[in-house]
Amino acid sequence: QVQLAQSGGGSVQAGGSLRLSCSQSGWMENRNCMAWFRQAPGKEREGVAAISPQARSVYYADSVKGRFTISQDFDRNTIYLQLNSLKPEDSGMYFCAAGKFSCGNVWRSAYNYASWGQGTQVTVSS
Repeated sequence: QVQLAQSGGGSVQAGGSLRLSCSQSGWMENRNCMAWFRQAPGKEREGVAAISPQARSVYYADSVKGRFTISQDFDRNTIYLQLNSLKPEDSGMYFCAAGKFSCGNVWRSAYNYASWGQGTQVTVSS
């Protein structure tokens, strides 16, 4: 089982930036598809970005392309999500997730991830 611990997040004005971190520990640390999801009140959890094992590929939701960047630090067993040019609609609880698969075109499905971080709030004001 992979354990995930998140940090970062907070409140910013529209156009601002934040960085989220997710440290992982446990079995097969570098063989998981790692992803960030977000959930706004009353809405379903949606995939924001993912990075495949060994960081060979990255994936983004259309709504965040060009503004968010997912990256991985193998030495620290940590993934990051850099959020730039934030919009009020980016507000929500952000979760990192780990799944024992290679990402691919099913990375958006939350059912593929067995381990989840505790969540961190991002609030963007207009």
